This record gives sequence, C-alpha cells and structure tokens, in this order.
Amino acid sequence: MKVAVIGAGIIGITTAYELAADGHEVTVFERRSAAAEEGSFANAGVVAPGYITPWAAPGMPGKVLGQLFSRHVPVTLSLPLSGRELAWLWQWRRACQLETHLANRARMQRLAHYSRNRLQQLSTELELDYECSPGYMVLLRSEKDSRQITPSLQVLSDAGVSFRQISAEEARQIEPALSPDTALHGAVHLPDDGVANCRQFALLLKNEAQRLGVSFEFNKAVAQMDRAQPASFLIAGEASPRHFDQVVLCAGQASAELLRPLGLKLPLVAVYGYSLTAQIRDPLNAPCSALMDERYKVSISRLGHRVRVAGGAEIGGSLESRSASAIQTLYKVLQDWFPGAAQRSSRQGNAQLWKGARPMLPDGPPLIGSSGRTGLWLNLGHGASGWALSCGSARALADLMAGRPTDIDMEGLGLGRLA
Repeated sequence: MKVAVIGAGIIGITTAYELAADGHEVTVFERRSAAAEEGSFANAGVVAPGYITPWAAPGMPGKVLGQLFSRHVPVTLSLPLSGRELAWLWQWRRACQLETHLANRARMQRLAHYSRNRLQQLSTELELDYECSPGYMVLLRSEKDSRQITPSLQVLSDAGVSFRQISAEEARQIEPALSPDTALHGAVHLPDDGVANCRQFALLLKNEAQRLGVSFEFNKAVAQMDRAQPASFLIAGEASPRHFDQVVLCAGQASAELLRPLGLKLPLVAVYGYSLTAQIRDPLNAPCSALMDERYKVSISRLGHRVRVAGGAEIGGSLESRSASAIQTLYKVLQDWFPGAAQRSSRQGNAQLWKGARPMLPDGPPLIGSSGRTGLWLNLGHGASGWALSCGSARALADLMAGRPTDIDMEGLGLGRLA
C-alpha cells in the first residue's frame, strides 16, 4: 500500500521504518527542516519500563496544588491557562482515581516492556551505534523519600522488573562520582534499564528506513485533512491534495488541530519539559549511566562525552517562554550530585538548554490504531514517554494495519478508551 506518515519525530520515524519493513511504499511529511527536531531532540533518554506510569495518579492533584508556589517543584502551571488546558486538567483529575490509574499503568508498562525489547532487537539486527549506557538508579535523599517510593517498588515487583534496594554506600560504589556533600539515604538500582540517545537513534533508523525506500519530505506542513477522504490531505502552499491508501498521524501537538475538522476532538495538550546538556569536564566526576533524583523528578544521564540533566512538567505557556525556576532546578540537582562533572556555562557555548513539548492525553497511555475514519490511523499522545514507547508502538501499529495479531495486548490503547 501507499502510506503517508505525518511527523518525523521518534514516533513517526519508527512507524515509517516498520511499515516499510512490511513492504509498504512510505512517504514521511515533516514541517521542520530535519528529523527529530522537536520532542525527540534533547529528551532525558531514559528507557526504564518499570518507571513508565501515568501522570494521573491518586494524590497527584493535591500534591501539585500543595507545591504550586514552592521554588523547586516537578510540576508547574504557567498562568493563565487556556480553556483547553483547564478542560484537560479536569479530565486528568478524574483519571487520578485508583481503578483508572491501575488500568492505565498496566497498559503503559505492558507497552514499555514490549517497546524496550523491540528497541534492543532493532539495534542488534541493524547494528545501530548510538550513545547509550546500561543501568538506572533512583536516588533517595531521605527516609521520607524511601517511604514514599514503597508503592512504586511493589509495582516493580508485580511486573517482574529486576531491581535492588541498596544502601548509600552501595549506590556510591555503582556511581563513584556522587557528591559526598549531599545527603543520600539509599537508592533503587535497576540493572536492566538504562539511557540512550533518542535523537541519534532516530536519525540512524531514518537512514535504515530510506534504504528500505522510505521518502522524507521536509518543510512540508500538513494544512488540512480531507473530510470526505481522510487518507488525502493538503500541504501548505500546494494547490492539489496528496492522495494515499492509508495515512498515519504522528504529528504531536499538531495532530489535535488536524483531527478537529474531521469530528475527532482529542484532549491533547503540551506538557513542556526541560533539559540541560553539557560536555563532561572530568570523566572521573561524571555519572556512569542514568540516575533519577526521586524528590525533584530530575534525571541525570551519561551520553557519551556529555551529561544531560532533564526534568520538569509545565502546563501552559509556550515553547518560547522559559521557566527560570525549572532551569534552576536542573542546575541545582546537577550541582548536588555531580558538582564537577560538566562545563555548565551556556554563555561559553558549553551547555545547551532545551525546552520541548510533550503532547499528552489526560489519562496517560497513547492512542495506537484506527481513527475510525477510513484510511486514517493514529500513533500519538505518548507524552513524556515517547522515547520509551516508540519502537513498540510502531511495531504494533504496523501489525494492526496489516490486519494480523499483534505481539502485545492492545486493550485500552485505541480511540475507544476516550469515548
């Protein structure tokens, strides 16, 4: 079949590759001038299926409100919020009910484990060489942090995830550069998880997709889907529509705008995240792999000769505006744990500050499958977990389009969930 994929982020590229591997004639349309330029550009890179969980969880609304005016917080609201963002928050609050949370968490973790396996399979079969480091450690600053993480450990145990609760001394043996000046109560070590460079992988897989015949058209923004024939659409600046047998929408936040005229109103909003990437100044003072500061929900990752600090969840605002407090939190966490690791002065060109939009649905899991409109498929709404869920989502979408059974239970990952 002749298939169009709209969007060349990590979701679009993995989807295009899987469809081409199935023998389809694939064209990818991307509004930017290159692939992986938006949410896939400088994300945290952590691949830890056991820690993939919906942001909509019991107690979260109260926690967000209680920390609203604190200096260093994981979640911020950039006021004033739009009507769409307020409606999303209302739906998110409803999804925080325990039963709903447990169902969505199971869906996301099922997909995350499947996706990690597919990522490893592709990397081995295609001999893809990208920055990655094995191992993931969650740092617990105090006994209170340790108590609060107990329910998460039960989730890991129930899911069969390999992990160990370790002392501060053991944590410092695994990561010798951890600062002795910052209090550390203990940690959770997940040896099978790790960190990998999402953008590098995306660009390498793009090359493999091109070898399979995939065509990429950049600087091509889709202006309008055809209401009568959703597998046809108009490119901005072009007079005639493009026609395909099937179209897969992987356009991030733009997806909601494209679907609205077709009568599909998705509760999709951007939850912004931040990252700081800097050259390592002294390898002996740098992390070996990936860590998460549980209190501040900030990750610190080793990516080759660089260190990346990432975190924050900001609702409202825009890509152009930057939260000074969110950026200060990144610097604080890096300074707390690895004060001598990186060349941090952005004025000297040594550090790269990045803010990215992560299109998220209020209940957590992405939408993968048919839109209910002939010829139009969806692979979107992955939020902050796009990298960790990408390879599995793409393989599942390709299987669904082919009409064959998937290797993963897709219950709750289709559009019917939002009906």
